[in-house]
Amino acid sequence: MNDSGGNYGQGLFQGGEICISVHGLWKIFGPEPEKILNMDMSNSTKQAILEETGCVMAIRDVSFEVNSGELFVIMGLSGSGKSTLIRCILRLIEPTAGKIIINGEDICAYDKSQLMNLRRNTTGMIFQYFGLFPHHTVLDNVAYGLKVKGVDKEERYARAREIIAKVGLREWESYFPSALSGGMQQRVGIARALANDPDVLLMDEPFSGLDPLIRRQMQDELIAIQSEVQKTILFVTHDLDEALKLGSHIAIMRDGEIIQVGTPEEVITAPSDDYVRSFVQDASPAKVVTARSIMEQPRVLLYEWQGPKTALALMKSNSSDETFVVTRTGKLQGMVTIENLIKLIKNKSNFLHEALEPDLPVATVDMVLEDLFPLAMATRYPIAVVDEKGKFMGYVHTGAILGSMIQEKEEDESQRDEETSGQKREEGEIENIEEENSLDA
Repeated sequence: MNDSGGNYGQGLFQGGEICISVHGLWKIFGPEPEKILNMDMSNSTKQAILEETGCVMAIRDVSFEVNSGELFVIMGLSGSGKSTLIRCILRLIEPTAGKIIINGEDICAYDKSQLMNLRRNTTGMIFQYFGLFPHHTVLDNVAYGLKVKGVDKEERYARAREIIAKVGLREWESYFPSALSGGMQQRVGIARALANDPDVLLMDEPFSGLDPLIRRQMQDELIAIQSEVQKTILFVTHDLDEALKLGSHIAIMRDGEIIQVGTPEEVITAPSDDYVRSFVQDASPAKVVTARSIMEQPRVLLYEWQGPKTALALMKSNSSDETFVVTRTGKLQGMVTIENLIKLIKNKSNFLHEALEPDLPVATVDMVLEDLFPLAMATRYPIAVVDEKGKFMGYVHTGAILGSMIQEKEEDESQRDEETSGQKREEGEIENIEEENSLDA
């Protein structure tokens, strides 16, 4: 054969039509913001525009696309414009210029009635601080949007109970929000948004107010829910690990602009500039590099109907000591070695499946290095890589996995040594200064 708890880059998104398309979006707060777009100052810094005009450049010429069923993350530091951007997309904040196209329609041209219909039926918003009605039970909170839409009581309660169970709050329907933990309250917020069955969910730092453990649990639950409901989700966060864990694509913002859009792996391994590089420098490639990106193709692939002598001839002519066996539709059956084929032929058997290696390690295309490492440690064979339907996609050499993990460990140790060395240099300089001061005295 030819010689990449917390699962990052989940790969839940399978591709599809564009659901949200943003083109040349601007938002300027202050007097006569439209004039700035026609001035030379439109390319000036945020601070220069503020000092000259009294206007704040919140969003500057932003464009991106989100596919149906995708969990798209917008991330950046405080003040980068990410929350303003997500509110512009629902026109909770009116954009200064640009287009926002949802399901093929430019919502910037919507009147008040069309906009209300969009918010009630097409989109759902989940905020950081839950936004629950304290005097309503869990059931009434979740059913509220359906009540506003005019759904009768029996139907809306049935739908609310269904969604409450989906987010793991069965038997909490009659409780008030004050009786629930922060994580449970946020689940109610998610359930309320899902109850209307929207095409699009907008989530503005929904987990940032939670304790770290609860936050990780909520991330895992969102991944599980998304795998089932496949909504189009715009998720805002300032936390890199959260973005890497949840996003199929990540848009990184700075001063109202999008600096880079890419998959978690692209953002980590190919940052677009020094700002992004400094942003992601502490992120571990082992958490984002997937089997898909490091897998190889075998020199020869065998099919289940081929006999052992044919298989042996093909493997020898391609200098392969082992290779994989698939069905007519490409589904992985297992792996055979030349050694097993020779034994099979000596036993005068004509069934290739009798030569398959037991306990073959198998990975999915979106498994990250961190999760591949235990597989590599437990086998001497290459790891087969399959898609979500079990179709053979390629293989990963255990050496590639182990080598990547060792390299990362060595880089971490080198960085620690450099930090220790720098600390010792600083201590030495302080001692020299103190000694000089003592002599002067």
